[in-house]
Parts: sequence; C-alpha cells; structure tokens
Amino acid sequence: MSVHIKKRTRVIRGGRKRAPRPKTFKTEEAAKKYAESNKIANYTLVNMKSESSKDKKIKIVSK
Repeated sequence: MSVHIKKRTRVIRGGRKRAPRPKTFKTEEAAKKYAESNKIANYTLVNMKSESSKDKKIKIVSK
C-alpha cells in the first residue's frame, strides 16, 4: 500500500483532531437572535474581520 493511501485511511478512521471554532454570523441581528434563543445574558458582539473590510464576521463573546 502506498504512503498516500495509508495516510488517507488513518485520517478517515481517526478523524482530524481540530479545536472547535467559534460560531460566527454575517449580521448583528442574527447574532442577537442566536444569543436570545440560547439564553446568553452578558455578551458583546465582536467583528473578526478588519475594520477596512466592508464584510462582517461577528462572534459572540461572553463577559
């Protein structure tokens, strides 16, 4: 068996060990709605994109 096939089967069987990423949103309204539905009381909304970017990537940060 080639090295490539061995590596692929190992990844499929064991899976990748990646840390969970934070939930992000495109709009502030969607982030607020998610926070209300999950009963997050004290939070702030942080834009993860640079200030010069016109797009937004918002995450919820608990205080």
